[in-house]
Amino acid sequence: MVKRISFLLIRWIVGGLFIFSGMIKVNDPVGTAIKFEEYFDVFAYDIAPFFSYLKEISLPLAVFLVVVEVVLGVALILGYKPKLTVTLLALMILFFTFLTFYSAYFNKVTDCGCFGDAIKLTPWQSFYKDLFLLVLIAILFVNRKNLDNNQATWAGVVVALVLIGSLALSITAIRNLPFIDFRAYKEGVHIPTAMQPSAPLEYRYLMMKDGEEVILDQYPNDDSYEFVDMQLKNPDALPKISDFAIWNEEGDFTAEVLSGNKLLILVSDISKMSEKNLGQISELLSGLNRTEITPVLVAASSEDVIQNMLSELGWNIPFYLADATVVKTIIRSNPGIMLIKDGMVLKKFHHNNTPDASYIEQAFYHE
Repeated sequence: MVKRISFLLIRWIVGGLFIFSGMIKVNDPVGTAIKFEEYFDVFAYDIAPFFSYLKEISLPLAVFLVVVEVVLGVALILGYKPKLTVTLLALMILFFTFLTFYSAYFNKVTDCGCFGDAIKLTPWQSFYKDLFLLVLIAILFVNRKNLDNNQATWAGVVVALVLIGSLALSITAIRNLPFIDFRAYKEGVHIPTAMQPSAPLEYRYLMMKDGEEVILDQYPNDDSYEFVDMQLKNPDALPKISDFAIWNEEGDFTAEVLSGNKLLILVSDISKMSEKNLGQISELLSGLNRTEITPVLVAASSEDVIQNMLSELGWNIPFYLADATVVKTIIRSNPGIMLIKDGMVLKKFHHNNTPDASYIEQAFYHE
């Protein structure tokens, strides 16, 4: 009886964590794909060049894994096909544990994306979390023949519905934007404020004196102390946004872009930019000519490539450069649209949902 209750508790813990982790990533599969691309870049450099080719399948791989996470979590809790479920969970957690250990030990990918952008874990926290799950799944795997086997038809139907539902939500999030935006650039954020610390940053200093380590709140004037390290005491006060910058060959234009009424067309990669709705964006730009809303293009590319693109599309708008990672963080669409009013993020749109000029005007003047 005690063993059965223990197995049930472990199933609920493991299944619940997999469902929670999977659903957060189902909300934003593009973010998971971006994380895979980071890993593939690292592996291509550290292990073998062929990993770089896997970047092309990052998105379908991300969708597959996040959906499987949710489905296996539900199947485990329901006791549906326990042997197969536990075996697949064991393979998945071994894969995740390898990734998080590699990130932590070699300090390569500093955020594994285990819980998407909702919960940030350090590389070692991610590894210990996976190690904890690995132990629990190992217990289930060793005792998989003794687990309750729910053969009821309704259990299979529930698992199938979860599979279909998770897949549908993933595709919807890809074709639009994440249902819930956990990132620092979500609607309602005042970017200039988010770029500042929420409180004065406080540090402590690790020093050596007479062969012993000493921790001080202020840097000593005594030359007998030898500096070892400086640590931030209140990391929660760090700026939520630390890498937002807009520029061109004439200099930095971050402050200018964050002032007034701006419509930003964001492009993370011109070579991979979707051309599907560029006509609608062109109509939108034409409709804004009679307004006080300034459209600008922000792209992660060279100025020559950007100018060629603007010339081909007939867009007579100013352009600026930005880091590709920042653009991908801001919006999960290539191209995407973001409305900024005096530094405040008003709205964000996937190119599939390009609004008309009247909607944009209403967003700025009737918020």
